[in-house]
Amino acid sequence: MNKKLFVVFACVLMVILTGCQSVKVDRIDAETAIDLSGYWNDTDIRIVADSLVKECVNAPAIENYIRNNRMLPVVIVGTFRNDTDEHIDTSIIVKKFETALINSGKVDFVASSSERQEIRDERMEQQEWASEETAKRLANEYGADFMLIGSVKTSVDMVDNKTVRTYFVYAELIDIETNRKLWMGENSEIKKLVTKSAFRG
Repeated sequence: MNKKLFVVFACVLMVILTGCQSVKVDRIDAETAIDLSGYWNDTDIRIVADSLVKECVNAPAIENYIRNNRMLPVVIVGTFRNDTDEHIDTSIIVKKFETALINSGKVDFVASSSERQEIRDERMEQQEWASEETAKRLANEYGADFMLIGSVKTSVDMVDNKTVRTYFVYAELIDIETNRKLWMGENSEIKKLVTKSAFRG
């Protein structure tokens, strides 16, 4: 077989093999912890949100507000900063916190700043297009009492083919009127040892 014919045969064989590749998908339980890359994942979000929200809603500041005002405090979740060296979609963290806080029954909630604009646009349209009986009033929003903000940071220790990644997630509850920090929480449970295979040539 000459060289040119061999190259053509190899190309055809490659196309055939590529076309024969199949994709296998396995459904797994949503609670199953899976770490493929060693980076931040859905299990980490769940662990952190569950523990920090439990701390937050049981904080003395929340209990004192309920006792003194005989009503639940109104809370809004602000920004969670990503101060790590990897891509982390912090909007997922925010939504996890919102869900857990609302479902705790210890606080009331208002729409976030990004959500509010869409709602305000709808309310403005109602002034023109909805009936007088059903149009919702302007300037009648609930003002939040507290804002929850936070950040995600990492500490990375690496030698040879081994890396230890420790995640620190901080959350702070702040009085919107006075800027007082009413509660601070920290979770550093997420610690991962990542070992990469050393390939030899």
